[in-house]
Amino acid sequence: MAGYLSETDFVMVEEGFSTRDLLEELTLGASQATTGDVAAFFVADLGAVVRRHFCFLKCLPRVRPFYTVKCNSSPGVLKVLAELGLGFSCANKAEMELVQRIGIPAGKIIYANPCKQIAQIKYAAKHGVRLLSFDNELELAKVVKSHPSAKMVLHIAAEDSPSHLSFKFGASLKSCRHLLENAKRSHMEVVGVSFHVGTGCPDLQAYTQSIADARLVFEMGTELGHRMHILDLGGGFPGLEGAKVRFEEICSVINSALDLYFPEGCGVDILAELGRYYVTSAFTLAVSIIAKKEVLLDQPGREEESGSTPKTIVYHLGEGVYGIFNSVLFDNTCPTPILQKVSLPHVGLFSVVCVCVCV
Repeated sequence: MAGYLSETDFVMVEEGFSTRDLLEELTLGASQATTGDVAAFFVADLGAVVRRHFCFLKCLPRVRPFYTVKCNSSPGVLKVLAELGLGFSCANKAEMELVQRIGIPAGKIIYANPCKQIAQIKYAAKHGVRLLSFDNELELAKVVKSHPSAKMVLHIAAEDSPSHLSFKFGASLKSCRHLLENAKRSHMEVVGVSFHVGTGCPDLQAYTQSIADARLVFEMGTELGHRMHILDLGGGFPGLEGAKVRFEEICSVINSALDLYFPEGCGVDILAELGRYYVTSAFTLAVSIIAKKEVLLDQPGREEESGSTPKTIVYHLGEGVYGIFNSVLFDNTCPTPILQKVSLPHVGLFSVVCVCVCV
């Protein structure tokens, strides 16, 4: 082990002891310890993170994973992934500070935000973070002025992807030569190409097309004198079983495209930036049910009325979509609830907890 983890970062449990078993113990303890509100909490199965990593290595053996810190910055997760040898993709100064505080060397950090603040570019320069991304002239100019020793990765649009990211970020193919020429005139070295097809992209051919486009940009850059040697596949890989497109299917398409456009031995370092892939299945949320009411089944917003219309129960949780459940709004997730009742004989009550598998 590299020394990132300590015994205070995790709890070892006996073989066969599940996350559900641990939740039962924790919710019982919390309910007995207080008569007030029990705050929601997550339980992380760090073993699940490790298993996802070995699955990644098996499915994409030529690709070096970088963890997207903004997805989940829990210290235990970061330290486990550091022990496994991952690099880290950071979007701002706070994330760079966080991973460097646990001992991650600057050479294992990508500052991948396409819209960077000048003060944070200067922070990256001061602390040795040299690999930065860009997709337009103004972003390049900021880095030229504030971090002239940076190594730049040109982020291209995944033009065949249905993701909204393709419209927000990424240079079009027809603008790439101009950006590469501009970088050369500014004595700024461009070392590679990145793209992002978007989270949960259903079109597998978007990966093939993006890798093919990256090959064209590599050839442009090499022709202009840039030493192109990094291909960043971005992220968006599914984190749960049952996704519309399975991780193994995506990997099969990527491996075929890499063999065609960036064959083994070509001297290119291939990266990917993964977030939810590593942590979605590892985290379980425990949250209290604070109220319930009967409503008409065909009009769930209405209070109970007389008559024979079928009724259902609506449960109200202590957390909502503007807090822990924000992924319901922003990522269209659908957490799976599991009802858990903890008997408290000494007070003759039940503590009702809704356990949700989500991030």
